[in-house]
This record gives sequence, structure tokens and C-alpha cells, in this order.
Amino acid sequence: MLTVLVDYESGNLHSAEKAFQRMASETGGGAVIVSARPEDVARADRIVLPGDGAFPSCRRALMAVPGLFDAITEAVTQKGRPFLGICIGMQMLATRGLEYEETPGFDWIGGEVTRIVPADPALKVPHMGWNDLVIDHAHPVLDGIATGDHAYFVHSYAFRVADPADRLAHVDYAGDITAIVGRGNVVGTQFHPEKSQQTGLRLIANFLRWRP
Repeated sequence: MLTVLVDYESGNLHSAEKAFQRMASETGGGAVIVSARPEDVARADRIVLPGDGAFPSCRRALMAVPGLFDAITEAVTQKGRPFLGICIGMQMLATRGLEYEETPGFDWIGGEVTRIVPADPALKVPHMGWNDLVIDHAHPVLDGIATGDHAYFVHSYAFRVADPADRLAHVDYAGDITAIVGRGNVVGTQFHPEKSQQTGLRLIANFLRWRP
């Protein structure tokens, strides 16, 4: 069993790698590697796509690695391999992003990524720090995670899903902010599970055990 964290130079993967390796060890989840090699993605049993920064720059960086996006697409959409997107890696699942410029996403989960505009102007953007999850739909990656459990966020843009059934959880930041999305063999978290203590580690462990 192999989990590949995709490295396309859009974030420091050290903490994510350590968290996934720890939970793989505890759950018997097999090997975890960080790689930018399409051939590693092609042989992976699970794929994790992190991402820090802005939607357009992450999208360009991913597409700049020859063969990498094609390998991800084939593994996920044709072979049905479980996929987890984190932060911008989750946002790129959308139809399009509107950060700085309109940028096409993967369109694996319909919707768009728009700037957070809290109803309370006293709340600052970016949405940064701990917030309590509200579970919208049950899912295997949420086993043992409940409304009120908290996760760590750092973002200025949020995923507005086209189909409410695709939003697994949200948080309140003077308005609903999508926290977790999911459809088929694809899930994504706006928060960083590797920075979210027990809630994040539980989600990682669930993902490593998940068989869509």
C-alpha cells in the first residue's frame, strides 16, 4: 500500500509527510512518500494533493510538471484511487477559482472558489486559526469526528459548492465556510489536517483506511 503526497513546489510538505507517516504506521497504512514523479503517482494506492498560496500560482505550478496532472487524473478519475486535496489542493477540485483572476479548476466537484466576505465586518480576512466543524453529511473519512471538533484554517478564499450534497462539513465565520468536500473517491479539506491535532490525525487515519 502506497500513499503519495504530490510535490509540485507549492508548500512545505515536511509536517504533512510526518503526520501521514505517523498515522500510516499506527493504522498499518503502508508507505508514505513525497514525490513529483508521474510514475510514482501512477502506482500509488492513495494520492494527497496539498497546496499553499494562491489558486492561480498553484494551478500553474502543478501543470508545469510534465505528465504530473495527467497521472493524477488517470489514477483518480479512471482507476478510482482515493484522493485527498488539502487547502488549495482542495480548492482546485472546483470548476473555477476567482482569486486574482479566473482560473479553471479540475471540475471534479462543481462550484467556484470566491473571496470570503464575513457578514460581520469586524472579522478579519484571512480566516486564520481554530474553528469548530459542523458536520453536514456522514462520510467514512469523518468516522469519529463530530460537530464541535476543531480544525486549523488559514485562507482568504472559500469553496462554494454547486451541489450541497458535496459539502461534508462547514464552519461558521459570520457565514458558512466550506470545510470539507467529497464526491465518490475524492475528498478535500480546506483546513490543514496535519496542523489540526487529534481531529486532523483522525481524518488522516480514516483516509488511509478508506476504500471507496
